[in-house]
Amino acid sequence: MSIFSAVSPRNILLVTAVSIAGCAGPPVLERQVLGYDEVTSRIDQKLLLLNVARIDRGHPVHFTSTSSIAATFDWTTTLGASGQLNNTSAANFVNLNLGTSVSENPTFSIVPLSGEAFSQRILTPFKDSVFEFRVYQGGAIDRVMRLLAAGIEVQRVDGRFVRFIENDPRRPREYEEFRRLAMHLRWLSDNRNLFVRSLVFEEIMVSDWKGPLKPEDIINGYKDGLQWRQKPDGTYTLTRLGAGRVVVTNVDPNALTDEERFELNEKIKRNPPGFVYLDIRPEGPGGDLAIRGAIKLRSMLQILVFIASGMRAVPEFDVAPDLRTGRIAENPRATLAIEVSDTPPPAPIAASVAFGGKTYSVADSQWDRAAFFLLGELFQTAVGDVKQVGIPITISK
Repeated sequence: MSIFSAVSPRNILLVTAVSIAGCAGPPVLERQVLGYDEVTSRIDQKLLLLNVARIDRGHPVHFTSTSSIAATFDWTTTLGASGQLNNTSAANFVNLNLGTSVSENPTFSIVPLSGEAFSQRILTPFKDSVFEFRVYQGGAIDRVMRLLAAGIEVQRVDGRFVRFIENDPRRPREYEEFRRLAMHLRWLSDNRNLFVRSLVFEEIMVSDWKGPLKPEDIINGYKDGLQWRQKPDGTYTLTRLGAGRVVVTNVDPNALTDEERFELNEKIKRNPPGFVYLDIRPEGPGGDLAIRGAIKLRSMLQILVFIASGMRAVPEFDVAPDLRTGRIAENPRATLAIEVSDTPPPAPIAASVAFGGKTYSVADSQWDRAAFFLLGELFQTAVGDVKQVGIPITISK
């Protein structure tokens, strides 16, 4: 007797149905999860581009975010069997009917980004730590500067204001100077001659401690990032390793003494957190184009206004590098080129959106794709946790 003849048709149906349902479920779930992720990412890109279009047409900005998606997936398996017994034949026939179906019930939570907290986030200039992080992660410093910087404030050695170099085509001479300085920094960075980092130094908490130290004092201090050191005269010094403000310089900050880094940080602290200290020294690489001051950072709304203005109202223009600057890989006219047309683009590009009877599209170039990606990162940084900036609207499908 065959093994299969000993198994009833009912059991065969059950095993087959379970196998089909098990094979169908995971691939469907994978497609849906990846699909939702792709849709939310594309929506965020379109909303960002839509607000650039709104500013271009004189409309106020308005942001919405999909804060969460909850979906219930149901896998249904149907079984059916019919048989025919023939006394005159050696063969018996059993017809099997198997089927599976999948259904989903997604619930979307949409948050209108508004209110005082959100307004402060998009109106407050970015901090110098955001600038450092974007450059440290491999972003081209000239691209980051052109998008994120309102200009460069030239300062004296003591930090006093001298003049401002604005990153705005409305002031052509200042705009040209800003572009040339940004390209000079890009050249230094490409050749590993530029340092963009936070100042690190030891801060003295206690200079002369005469009493003996207990073991628990040393252990507790170590847990809190403090360190005790005994000096030749027998007294102790308590220090703490601290991270200060961000500097952009052509001289390694670690080559300075601990005291010099601390004093430099104290001077930088006079500027608000939305300024990045800039010091291209004559004795360092590329020092024939020396400058000392601070890069003044924009807010998120200022960045969007700058991009929208550059489309038609005040377009950017070509600027050649300074003669003292070496060769750089890229020097596009626009910081982020947005193309306006009457019809949608013929091929998939970075992002496009329809508004006011026109189609707004990110230009299809490596520079513009990277700039738009950076813009999205900056927006996410500015917005933060969307659950705290609005009341969600729930939509069930």
